[in-house]
Amino acid sequence: MRIGFIALSGVRAYNKELMELGLTLPGFVERSRVIASLPSLGLLTLAGMTPEEFEIEYLEVPDVGGLDRLPGEFDVVAISSFSAQIREAYRLADAYRAAGTLVVLGGLHVSAAPEEAMQHADAVVIGEGESAWPAVLRDLRRGDLAVVDARGQSFDLADAPMPAFHLLDVERYNRITVQTQRGCPWRCDFCAASMRISPTYKVKPVEKVIAEIRRIKEIWPAPFIELADDNSFVRRAHSKQLLRALGRENVRWFTESDLSIAEDDELLDLMAQSGCAQVLIGFESPSLGGLQGLEERTNWKAKQLDRYARSVRRIQDRGITVNGCFVLGLDGTGPESFDDVWTFVRDSGLFEVQITVMTAFPGTPLHQRLQREGRILREDAWELCTLFDVNYQPEQMSVRDLETGFRDLAARLYSTETTRERKARFMRRRHELLGGRPARARAGHLD
Repeated sequence: MRIGFIALSGVRAYNKELMELGLTLPGFVERSRVIASLPSLGLLTLAGMTPEEFEIEYLEVPDVGGLDRLPGEFDVVAISSFSAQIREAYRLADAYRAAGTLVVLGGLHVSAAPEEAMQHADAVVIGEGESAWPAVLRDLRRGDLAVVDARGQSFDLADAPMPAFHLLDVERYNRITVQTQRGCPWRCDFCAASMRISPTYKVKPVEKVIAEIRRIKEIWPAPFIELADDNSFVRRAHSKQLLRALGRENVRWFTESDLSIAEDDELLDLMAQSGCAQVLIGFESPSLGGLQGLEERTNWKAKQLDRYARSVRRIQDRGITVNGCFVLGLDGTGPESFDDVWTFVRDSGLFEVQITVMTAFPGTPLHQRLQREGRILREDAWELCTLFDVNYQPEQMSVRDLETGFRDLAARLYSTETTRERKARFMRRRHELLGGRPARARAGHLD
């Protein structure tokens, strides 16, 4: 039996004005190109746990509308997609089914809207894929596909399979993803990441992570690794053990974390020594009004606000660049928020910045709350879930105010002059810290 693992990629902003600025999910310019080239680690993981009795292939489809034929001939296809492209995924699924191919749909959107997805599939996977996939294969063998609901199970990352990295054409990618943990303790109400399918925060054993990196190095001798984590380094003892092991692998890497890493000197030193080039941190807002009530369980980020600028400097002084993320349109913020972000980015010395629009993704507490309040602009308008388009009524400004302010801020932040100055400022600081020596810090490799 031949199984095709198919990922839809290349989501762009729906708003034409934003498209003209060249914006793409989930950042702008440099970061967008990175994301567009990342393979689907979820599908590669399922492929890696598929027995040899099945013939497998991994494909990426950037544009379903432009297809004049199916991407490949399979007995079964497993398709995964972002919410913004789910309609395209459904069209592709319908085309495969019309050709007699069985279709399995999964991913975060499908877990949030399984009844909708089932209209276009022979089976859907709800929850963590590793828990559900063996049941899908069992059903395939007996010819009776159905819904596989793994929401009541929590997959132990100690049992994580080796992703099928060998299926990738490494020439297509500028970095490969590896997951070291799953979930996040802060649970921001807008977050639609793995915490929505992982009931607890959990880590992958260090030896598993290193084995995956070594497998990647077999096909790509000097890889750049992106840790596909929602929030790395929450469990400090595990994190430091991992960083010491990473330091022996001679790789450069990127990850996402929260601001607390700035208060741990040993952790920062280990990050720098192990090859960390950049860390992405969700600041969300530089104002207290935007941070109040953001998290379901606590107001942790609001309590860190007075440390924001200091933390950026502490991290970047290790030669690790910070990509600061800000969400525009948060409740508690109005038109002043655009200048607030601009001022913070300028004054803090951030090396890189990512701005997005607050987005009501299906299955999130934010979506449920805005539905109750009658603030969703169009029900099931998943094409607006790009992080750059507005799919709700903001609390303290009009939709047009948010669209215009976001576009204008993007034009300012990502101009050639502003981008060049941010990077030059970082390099000047590195030069100062190194006492005039060339800024060849192992962590950044910025030369």
